[in-house]
Amino acid sequence: MSETDPKSVQDLTAVVQTLLQQMQDKFQTMSDQIIESLDEMSTRIDDLEKNIADLMTQAGVEEIEGGDNKVKEGGEAS
Repeated sequence: MSETDPKSVQDLTAVVQTLLQQMQDKFQTMSDQIIESLDEMSTRIDDLEKNIADLMTQAGVEEIEGGDNKVKEGGEAS
């Protein structure tokens, strides 16, 4: 068989196309997993922020501009 044999060229093309499709499928799977993980982390961070705000409210701490915390009557500054 010569290098330019149409059968070998077709076989090589088919192998390369199959390999590229497999790589694309793997990258798509990894991309989907990464996006799912980021969505889950985002949800968990939102829940954490809500829980912190609830705890601050229960402790009598109000958030004010500048990032400083102010304590309501009967509480302690942190």
